[in-house]
Amino acid sequence: MRRREFIAGLGTAAAWPHVARAQQAATPVIGVLSGGPVPPDFHQGLRQAGYVEGRNVAIEYHLADGQYDHLPAFAAELVRRKVSVIHAWGVPSSVAAKMATTAIPIVFRIGADPVELGLVASLNRPGSNVTGVTSLAGESNVKRLELITETAPAAKVAAALVNPNEQNSSNLARNLQEAARTLGIELHVLPVSTEGDFDSAFKIMRERGVGALVISPDSVLDARLAESAARLLRDRVPAISWKRDFVLAGGLMSYAPDELDTARLVGVYIGRILKGDKPGDLPVQQTAKFILTINLKTAKSLGIAFPTGILVRADEVIE
Repeated sequence: MRRREFIAGLGTAAAWPHVARAQQAATPVIGVLSGGPVPPDFHQGLRQAGYVEGRNVAIEYHLADGQYDHLPAFAAELVRRKVSVIHAWGVPSSVAAKMATTAIPIVFRIGADPVELGLVASLNRPGSNVTGVTSLAGESNVKRLELITETAPAAKVAAALVNPNEQNSSNLARNLQEAARTLGIELHVLPVSTEGDFDSAFKIMRERGVGALVISPDSVLDARLAESAARLLRDRVPAISWKRDFVLAGGLMSYAPDELDTARLVGVYIGRILKGDKPGDLPVQQTAKFILTINLKTAKSLGIAFPTGILVRADEVIE
């Protein structure tokens, strides 16, 4: 088993003796804080900045596995261990890290507006110990709603799965409701944070005749993408997610930020900070590329013919 996989699976303070040894050897330590699984690999960006794990930098992982209430304690442990940089993956992790320290640099990867969340003063001049990369999930989630309703134009009732425990959930819900009014459709925002919530959400969708679904960005929802794809196929509901894994599992569509490039940008910023750049002087970067993936086999099972406009825009087609 690879070392980082072992630490990722551990997800607890048991990994920290490795941190202590790394610090004693004067090797900079990157502490990764995530509300879900191990974030996308940012080693390419680190290498661009001249850092290679195991040679001149150490990386340790603290993973909450969807238990967001664990994140403040994990962030506090990172601060206590005096890691060199914290990489916070996702909104809950970024908020927890921000609350835990004003001294240790933080590089986030989120899908929300960091100014609205109070993470930075502005995108161009973050002005504190925090910077990072955002894909502005509110805007991209609206795009998902537009794409799924364009694919299923007969749907007059749509739904969105949102985790209410995620700090950006109210913004996501508000943006989706505004977009639904513009599109002239009825939208039900369904809160999902537990297994029981999933069952309730699918029951509500059946009762209300939901004809299109958006699965919002969130690690709790991500953990159930394969199950969601199977249930949606059974209930014959066209759906779109922010993760390509959803389509690979049999879901209809995904509209996702280019995670490899986003992770590279994160790695580059971490490397620059390790070399002495101040995070407050590094502008927050916005994801420039989104990838549209569609599943033709699922479309056929649902009796859907993708509009030409969707087919032309698709970056990847699974048959």
